[in-house]
Amino acid sequence: MEMIARNPVDGVYPATGDYVHAMEVRGAQRMLFVSGTMGLDPAGKAGAGLTEQLELVWNNIRAILASAEMTVGNIVRQTSYLRDASYAEENAAARVAALGGRVIPTTAIVVQTLESDWLIELEIIAVA
Repeated sequence: MEMIARNPVDGVYPATGDYVHAMEVRGAQRMLFVSGTMGLDPAGKAGAGLTEQLELVWNNIRAILASAEMTVGNIVRQTSYLRDASYAEENAAARVAALGGRVIPTTAIVVQTLESDWLIELEIIAVA
């Protein structure tokens, strides 16, 4: 499988350093669409704050990926649902760290979550 970042510089605004406009995937045989995943511990309790919830959500995503014999290296798209716009920078930094500096197409949306203590929800697409 081959992943090719598509980040044109002509005719479109520039992407910032933490994402690319598009990811072309060639030769993939499997796709995994992951539901919105929260920063909850195995008992379903939300982490105490944003930093803890980001750690938990990435642990949860790794576990889900592992169940499909994938890793974060297979992620090709992420949508972040943030309870507050002020969470955007820390969320982006956590994504870049979780992906080892690899950038992918991403969208962040500010939403009202179903539970007030849910601060972040991530939805991903992975391929293998």
